Amino acid sequence: MNATLEIACPSELLLGLREEPDHFARIVQELAAIALFRDGKLSSGMAAAWLGIPRVEFLLLAMREGCELLSDTPAEFARETAPL
Repeated sequence: MNATLEIACPSELLLGLREEPDHFARIVQELAAIALFRDGKLSSGMAAAWLGIPRVEFLLLAMREGCELLSDTPAEFARETAPL
């Protein structure tokens, strides 16, 4: 089941950005997916599925937007790999 969200956007904004509504909606969707992923609220797989792209493509997009995919400190990494 899909839900559709409507966001009010002044036409002046789209004119100023020189964006078509559909393209601007896609930009907002991508940035929302990246923000939710960065905040740990959405997995990379769910974000990719939402955007309709392969997971690796989403991860590359997230990295281009500044997401750190492996941000464990050395202590966290040691703790998580100790049982191995």
